[in-house]
Amino acid sequence: MALSMYEASVPVFTRGLGQLAHVLSKGQEHAKSAGTDPAQLVEARLAPDMFTLAGQVQRASDAAKAGIARIAGIETPSFADEEKGFDELIARCAKTTDFIEGVDTQHFKGSGEREIVLKVRGHELKFTGQRYLLQYAIPNFFFHVTTAYAILRNQGVPVGKLDYLGRL
Repeated sequence: MALSMYEASVPVFTRGLGQLAHVLSKGQEHAKSAGTDPAQLVEARLAPDMFTLAGQVQRASDAAKAGIARIAGIETPSFADEEKGFDELIARCAKTTDFIEGVDTQHFKGSGEREIVLKVRGHELKFTGQRYLLQYAIPNFFFHVTTAYAILRNQGVPVGKLDYLGRL
């Protein structure tokens, strides 16, 4: 049985956002129990030229919602990047999930062959919907989810592989 574009995208993004919210919750708990300023964790980054934890969560959200919108052929909603704390970052994950789960499955019909054109750093990239999803949208999303996890781990938050993967 062939895997539909809906099945290859919506459950993947929603699960990833759920696990991201889970590790953010663990970061919030850690800050409380360790007496650490939560803002210190939210503003932490792995390298000076990389986004902060908040930026990584915002980019993961953007990658998920834009990925779904592009393959579904609908408008990508705009979310302001104003999150300053864990509660707001977790809420952003939920808001993104709500959008993704609310897209009508009819929009995914024929989306594997739909042309998607991105303008990235002055270059135009052309994809089929399937190639865009598998080679750009999903890897980009997980880059930011993984980096958010790594920032928390680097800051001493006790998260492990099972926190990232979740229950299977």
